[in-house]
Amino acid sequence: MIQQPAQGPTQTTGPTQNYGPALALITTVFFMWGFVTVLNDILVPHLKAIFDLNYTETMLIQFTFFSAYFLMSMPAVKVISLVGYKNSIVIGLGVMGLGALLFVPAASAASYALFLTALYVLASGMTVLQVAANPYVAVLGPPEGASSRLNLAQAFNSLGTTIGPFFGGMLILPAVGEAMKSANLSPEELQAHRALVASSVKLPYVGIAALLLVLAFAISRFRLPVLANIEEGRSHDSSASGDSAWKHSHLVLGAIGIFIYVGAEVSIGSFLVNYFSQPDIGGLGPKDAAKFVSFYWGGAMVGRFVGSALMQKIKPGLVLGVAGMAACLLVTTSILTTGHVAMWSIIAVGLFNSVMFPTIFTLGIDGLGTLTAQGSGILIMWIVGGAIIPIAQGAIADRIGIHLAFILPAVCYLYIVYYGLRGSKHA
Repeated sequence: MIQQPAQGPTQTTGPTQNYGPALALITTVFFMWGFVTVLNDILVPHLKAIFDLNYTETMLIQFTFFSAYFLMSMPAVKVISLVGYKNSIVIGLGVMGLGALLFVPAASAASYALFLTALYVLASGMTVLQVAANPYVAVLGPPEGASSRLNLAQAFNSLGTTIGPFFGGMLILPAVGEAMKSANLSPEELQAHRALVASSVKLPYVGIAALLLVLAFAISRFRLPVLANIEEGRSHDSSASGDSAWKHSHLVLGAIGIFIYVGAEVSIGSFLVNYFSQPDIGGLGPKDAAKFVSFYWGGAMVGRFVGSALMQKIKPGLVLGVAGMAACLLVTTSILTTGHVAMWSIIAVGLFNSVMFPTIFTLGIDGLGTLTAQGSGILIMWIVGGAIIPIAQGAIADRIGIHLAFILPAVCYLYIVYYGLRGSKHA
């Protein structure tokens, strides 16, 4: 039976507690994982060209990356129960740094399997990071401001996703043209050619690894506030008490919402470079198309700043429902049109994607009290939608074309409308 959510205290100390410095530091973590995640959208056309992959094979990049969320979320909850939220954030950043460094041997060997391995390690660290950081920010202050606060932090995540495509477009995608010059090469020459072209990822990912490790060190030396309502519950034995986050309907439906939303957002972002390169859409080269991908993620950044302000006056569920409907209509418009209308309507989806993840997340863990860590792990686990739905859209694109394949994310947004307006309500 679905139970009422267990309420927990929201602050450790009185209302005079200053959480500003802690929030400012944690937002840099949000920026970094946004920056790293969006580079997958650049890797998609890059590795597709190097290894001559079809769309389904190319989406293994996103499948590998996001499957780590499903496999590593519950272990991440165990990590939090052992070492706490602060140390878990440090561990997550360290594992991400290791994953970024693995791009160097992957590029040297020109091995698609090694690239996927590096992505999996990178995403495993990011999973630990997200399971710890999202609920920490959500409860870092008064409960009525949770959605607004997480939207603000996620806005800096979107700043990372906005800058990332420009960065990747300049340093990685120029090699795509060279990758296509592999016709009539012997197997040995082809392998050497691939290694040469793949080497363009080495410098960017070594730089990313250095930044992640420096950030991990900085957080390890910073005294983050201990939040009693979730820190006391991080070792909570739900089986002994008979309670479980799975018994709360708004969390379970929120997990489905995370699966659907992340899958739709990643599907769209992953196909944009190839979509904008279509003659009837934009006819752009990969480097120019990558610049327009930044507008997609930039819309998410703007929307999160706006959403953070709106949710101080409007119920988060209503904002979420309206955003889902707008996103569905924009994707449908892109499917039914061509040229600039199709381009800009799909880019505009990013503006309405903006509020979805942080709002679904805070609505999902609302009132869980000592079950917050478990609830966070469940929600982050279902980010695996970013692995499943892009693969499905890739299979559709291989059969009916990349343009019509966007019907899948259009349908996904209808569930977001349902969750915002009804599914997020407590049983």
